Amino acid sequence: MLDYVIIGAGQAGLAMAYYLKQSNKDFLIVDGDLEIGTSWLNRWDSLKLFTPTEYNHLPGFKFEAPKGYYPDKFEVANYFKSYVKHYNFSTQFNTLITAVQKKENGSFILTHNNGEIETQNVIVATGPFHIPYTPPCHTKISADTLQIHSNYYKALSQLQMGDALVVGAGDSGYQILDEISKDNSRTVYFSGNTNVKSIPQQFLGKTLWWWFTLIGFLSFSKYSWIGKKINSTSQPVIGIDVKEILARENVIPVGRTKDAMEQDLFFEKMKVSTIKNIVWATGYRPNFHWIEGLELDENNYPKNFRGESNIEGLYFIGLPWMYTRGSATLGGVAKDAVYLANTLCK
Repeated sequence: MLDYVIIGAGQAGLAMAYYLKQSNKDFLIVDGDLEIGTSWLNRWDSLKLFTPTEYNHLPGFKFEAPKGYYPDKFEVANYFKSYVKHYNFSTQFNTLITAVQKKENGSFILTHNNGEIETQNVIVATGPFHIPYTPPCHTKISADTLQIHSNYYKALSQLQMGDALVVGAGDSGYQILDEISKDNSRTVYFSGNTNVKSIPQQFLGKTLWWWFTLIGFLSFSKYSWIGKKINSTSQPVIGIDVKEILARENVIPVGRTKDAMEQDLFFEKMKVSTIKNIVWATGYRPNFHWIEGLELDENNYPKNFRGESNIEGLYFIGLPWMYTRGSATLGGVAKDAVYLANTLCK
């Protein structure tokens, strides 16, 4: 029987694997995808990290790139592949865990698409992005209108001729709006908050992340006063000139999406009947209901303290704000991983 099974071969799972290997623990990484890095490769083609490579190292292995370089999704996936190869982690792909149950003897049974795995401990590293969310009104829209969630958006070539709509005012929404609206052949409507703050990637000759590191922005505990303040405020868009994008002649902000009926889409500011493409950059909903006995909070994330759940032997890594703002980031997850590993390997 294994000591540990890590569910998820993304940045959180790999960071956890590193520290378990340092402690000579017997573990296996399982993942539902067919290869390492798939979660990154599935994102849109022009995606680049907001952080330069010097702030994106997984523990013990440098992300080789020039200082100040912002890697794309392919480079991140290749870095993950090199990381697994370098440390020779035990991995098992095409293994989608659909249920986790604790037995009377204290071990866990992990049910997956090809069978079962038994282990003494489980570390869930499935990340914060689970079920792509689209508002209920999307079912009322004409079948002639192409609808795609940002999770599946790759490039402009996916869109059909005609006007487009981008819904969502986060980083993904504004990045995709930027890309689509650069093509002046179409009008692009935007549904979302137009008053979001945008922060440049560099300031006074230093990267934004240099300043964040200096002031400890990513290291404030969510239990501290300043951590609670940061967590309760809307997050700025990084590296995108929001005002410039919204000022383009072919970009029309329409306010909140209210309803739809076939070709007619109803917004706070107007009704539009010419939209042929919709990109829903409307985020994700967590899904942990496959873990028997797990207590969830008001946002449907696992109740935990620094990765320790209500079930003895079941742990988490890589959740948003699990302990700090950096808990779910490539460069920040190692701090949570080393803490959890020290807790497990006492």
